[in-house]
Amino acid sequence: MDEPVRPRTACPSRDGLVIAAIVAAFACLPPVANAIDQPFLIRVGQRVVIFALAASALNLTLGFGGMISLMHAAFFGLGAYVVAILSFHEVNGDSLGTGPLALVGTSHLALSLPLAVAAGAAVSALLGAAALRTTGVYFIMITLAFNQMLFYYFVAQQTYGGEDGLQIPGALDLAGLDPARRTPYFYVCLAIFAVALVGLQRVVGSRFGMVLRGAKQNERRVITVGVPAFRYKLAAFAISGALTALAGGLMAGAEQFVSPAEMSWSRSGELVVMCVLGGLDTVWGPALGAAAFLILEFGLSNYTTHWQLPFGLIVIAVAAFSREDVAAWARRAGWRA
Repeated sequence: MDEPVRPRTACPSRDGLVIAAIVAAFACLPPVANAIDQPFLIRVGQRVVIFALAASALNLTLGFGGMISLMHAAFFGLGAYVVAILSFHEVNGDSLGTGPLALVGTSHLALSLPLAVAAGAAVSALLGAAALRTTGVYFIMITLAFNQMLFYYFVAQQTYGGEDGLQIPGALDLAGLDPARRTPYFYVCLAIFAVALVGLQRVVGSRFGMVLRGAKQNERRVITVGVPAFRYKLAAFAISGALTALAGGLMAGAEQFVSPAEMSWSRSGELVVMCVLGGLDTVWGPALGAAAFLILEFGLSNYTTHWQLPFGLIVIAVAAFSREDVAAWARRAGWRA
């Protein structure tokens, strides 16, 4: 009797090699950009790395947890606003809030980035506890509703620029490093991305990740054997929200500006597209999807302001004729995970 066919699982060591290759490829960008006298490419690469971090964080819930969230743009914007608002209050010389919970403003990213991560984890855990009571299309709709609630909350904050956004008034600092210096800050973002990707790989390959994937396939069976699937899903959602907020904080440092536009539902949709385009079955696939998405956006926007139309046609063509994601293409090229 033939043995049952088992699904192929990724090899952690080979996944580690792929992650190292992706990080090494990104690391080559600044010297290449300077060599061809195109320093603006460093800024493009910086944006790619930051969104690669956000997409990889989302994929913990989307690809491995089966939770289609349209709320992650809110976490991204929240992290950016934490960094910007703290800098705003330091320049103005006042504190954020009153009483024992008052926070003193700061322009030091070494302080504001951990606070952005904490805010992202707290808000994602709070809202996730409500959203995860639902499933399927109801989960999608409630995450979309929460995203829009936070979006309009910051639109209404006229103190922080409202709909026009907030220009960070002071010079941000990261252990003596000025984020306005593109190349050093690029490598800081890349280092954080690399650590986060390795951490996510460890999480996915652990018992926690096994339970998360099991709950995605059959949550009732996981609950039946005595495993509290809800707690695992909520923990994954909180980790994902925290890392997405970290990406938002890094973006605030890179752009020196934040806007509610980063929290719109369309941004959440773009993060989902990055994950699907890159591949949902690997930790590193969404990073490739983010690179493909943003490079296409950059290239097409140079020719037309309506770049979404040709971009959509390209995605439809890939889905119709290739039926494979970027990660699958990478495996065909020799990165077999």
